[in-house]
Amino acid sequence: MKFSEKEKYDLFKAWVAISLAFGIIIAKRLDISIFSAEFTPLLLVSALSVGIGFLLHEIGHKYVAQKYNFWAEFRSSDRMLMFAILLALFTPIIFAAPGAVMINGYYMTKEKNGKISAAGPLVNLVLAILFIVLILAGINNLLTGYGAFINSLIALFNLIPFGNLDGKKILTWNKPVYATMVTLGIILFFVSSTLANI
Repeated sequence: MKFSEKEKYDLFKAWVAISLAFGIIIAKRLDISIFSAEFTPLLLVSALSVGIGFLLHEIGHKYVAQKYNFWAEFRSSDRMLMFAILLALFTPIIFAAPGAVMINGYYMTKEKNGKISAAGPLVNLVLAILFIVLILAGINNLLTGYGAFINSLIALFNLIPFGNLDGKKILTWNKPVYATMVTLGIILFFVSSTLANI
């Protein structure tokens, strides 16, 4: 895969902002001040669970798009990144729409568009499974619990068949694939909710 300097910068910026926003939410739930030393490990947990989930989700889209010889680069939305952080600071709600992989190329069929779209949430489903395996293996801590729960949630959110979300494109391409991914996402969400130490 090829990454431009602009894309690397945008990915890093979005990773930091998303990690910070979710780190603030974790701190609030644990009643920990974001100005205390205890916030640093929470930020690390967020970066390695949510942050990595976000990065690999976008890289999944990019990888498949480039396999089809399309131009594909991530672009962050500074306004939405700031909104996510401010929302986390002043409310118990998190809403993250950090940007998207911009894709350009000829002959973008429904199948190609569907497969490119499916790659992102599929990455999150795989990550959720890996974190659940770690939990079942006895490594049940904030990182594995949060990683399983949030990655299943990210997958399900992106599978909503609405607007420009991945779900609409996958559903248009292949209904059985869409149904399978949604079913797996729901199962992983409830399993992670039960197992997660969060």
